[in-house]
Amino acid sequence: MELFGIRFVGINAENGQKLLLTIALIVIILLLRRVAHIIARKWLHRRQNERLQFWVRQIINLVAALILLVSLVSIWFDDPARIATALGLVTAGLAFALQRVITALAGYFVILRGKTFNVGDRITMGGVRGDVIALDFIQTTIMEMGQPASIAESADPAMWVKSRQFTGRIVTVTNDKIFDEAVYNYTRDFPYLWEEISLPIPYSADRDRSEQILLECADRYTIKINEMSQEAWNRMRYWYSIQLIDLDPKVYYRLTDNWLELTVRFVVREHAIRDLKDAMSRDILKLFDAAGIGLASATFDIVGFPEVRLRNNR
Repeated sequence: MELFGIRFVGINAENGQKLLLTIALIVIILLLRRVAHIIARKWLHRRQNERLQFWVRQIINLVAALILLVSLVSIWFDDPARIATALGLVTAGLAFALQRVITALAGYFVILRGKTFNVGDRITMGGVRGDVIALDFIQTTIMEMGQPASIAESADPAMWVKSRQFTGRIVTVTNDKIFDEAVYNYTRDFPYLWEEISLPIPYSADRDRSEQILLECADRYTIKINEMSQEAWNRMRYWYSIQLIDLDPKVYYRLTDNWLELTVRFVVREHAIRDLKDAMSRDILKLFDAAGIGLASATFDIVGFPEVRLRNNR
């Protein structure tokens, strides 16, 4: 192929036609994928099902990628021998230069096939905790949540929200992280969590009344959750070898040098935990005040004073 008297090595009329056909094919497939996304969005708009929308998008992307790959191979490699040679060279080059990308792509299929997590699940992955809002071939997008104070203080970058509420930051994590560290899923099979509220009371306080107050508040806010979580737990026992666990609220004692620590343990949903614990804490304090029960604080016994000398200049 010549242009302005310059001969381009390796480019001839046949290759030029294949190049133009390739560009046209890519444009057409991208347009068709865009149209398919628009149709799917309008069709699923009324269903309000995030998981269904996610899977439809993934299927469209996978089909488009597969059609594009097969079409490109058909255009450029019409000879089987050339296909084998080209595939060998491409595979070797990709394996060396794109190791992390290939691993991330493999992680994408492991996530889907292994049901590691789905869009809408609350997970911890790559040191990031939050809700999955998008998943593609290479990376996972997470709406970040706050971390406990012990973790937030040492986090990099800094974490200013010290509870399970959104920070507003959108974090992308490459899919290859599932091969390097554990992925914590808070909602996959059992969409409930166990929570605790611990309160210190003096040893002289009415322990029975204190325990009763904690159980009353836990029952008031979790009675419906207990009924639903029991159904989910039965499904867990059906699929996994898990022993039966009592899901009703329970109070535990812990003896310390200064006070008696009461811890009420209960089941909550995976979302809005801070609001539920805030409402419970307010009610507990009101009932403690009405019952004349105060919270304990650290006490110290002073066994002696150093000698003090007073001097009067007069």
